[in-house]
Amino acid sequence: MAIEVRIPTILRNLTDDAKIVEGTGDTISELVADLDNRYPGIAERLVDGGKLRRFINVYLNDEDVRFVGGLEAKLSDGDNVTVLPAVAGGSR
Repeated sequence: MAIEVRIPTILRNLTDDAKIVEGTGDTISELVADLDNRYPGIAERLVDGGKLRRFINVYLNDEDVRFVGGLEAKLSDGDNVTVLPAVAGGSR
């Protein structure tokens, strides 16, 4: 089962500068583990204590995974997963 994963610029040093990689897994958690096998270090940048890091957003087919099962969100062949670091800012 092939899942297309879009990687943000800040993590591309882990994927040899690839902005789109493929991974496999029945859940987001399994997909992260698969990606970490191929791109060591990526899991620790995405997950902490069994949960997505607070400032990392992951979208499954344009749906925030936090609202569709979190790391246990089910994946299907051909799904698209997008990893986005949260951006914060404000005015002075």
